[in-house]
Amino acid sequence: MKIRTGQPGRPPGHNVSVVRSFLADTGSLALFAVRFFRTVFQPPYEIREFLKQSYLIGNKSLALVGITGFIIGLVLTIQSRPTLAQFGAESWLPAMVAVSIVREIGPIITAVICAGKVGSGIGAELSSMRVTEQIDAMQVSGTDPFKYIVVTRVVAAMLMIPVLTVFSDAFAFYGSYLGVNIRGDVSFTLFFSQALTKLTFMDVFPAFIKTFFFGAAIGLIGCYKGYNANTGTEGVGRAANSAVVTASLAVFILDMVAVQITSIFM
Repeated sequence: MKIRTGQPGRPPGHNVSVVRSFLADTGSLALFAVRFFRTVFQPPYEIREFLKQSYLIGNKSLALVGITGFIIGLVLTIQSRPTLAQFGAESWLPAMVAVSIVREIGPIITAVICAGKVGSGIGAELSSMRVTEQIDAMQVSGTDPFKYIVVTRVVAAMLMIPVLTVFSDAFAFYGSYLGVNIRGDVSFTLFFSQALTKLTFMDVFPAFIKTFFFGAAIGLIGCYKGYNANTGTEGVGRAANSAVVTASLAVFILDMVAVQITSIFM
């Protein structure tokens, strides 16, 4: 009698192959990141391409991030009000929403949106350049494709995602202000005074710093998936899809690590 291993329909050793592929991919991504950090400070500096990518990432994501932040702030306020009202703590609503948005919700929502929009866009663009041999042509013409394509996009993502997070927080605050005034009459000045006076340095600083790491992860993963995509049209779709999934997972893992580190100092 034969003893079957693994899941039905899959050959023995399939799970081992998946784990081996995952570890190999993780190792290649780590080497890709090391190459980025070794290259980023070396001249020449592609300032024009960096500014172009910063504009594309910031401008094209601003509307989506702003609308999402506004809705999150509005919904969080409406959902939290009944619970706080039960304990007679309705006056704490602006402060509670402000701390929740600045510490966690604003950075994580912005990063996940950018993982979907920016990460997939970079993955699809670079894989298309790989398929059409533009990257190879760039190398032949004497231009360093890693420096021109990868470094500019990763640095742009690192700098623009913190900026987008600030905009997202601001729109969320305004959504919360409107949510408070649905069943009340709180002035604009009083709402923001109650919200901002409860924020401390340890609420703002760690949340802002981790957005740089979110941007680095999204940029690196998007570039890695596109830069190393398989030739053929199938590789373009696979690179874009894989960039979204991997970047989103990386954002949650980095957030978990950041929360643990922050809790040590609080």
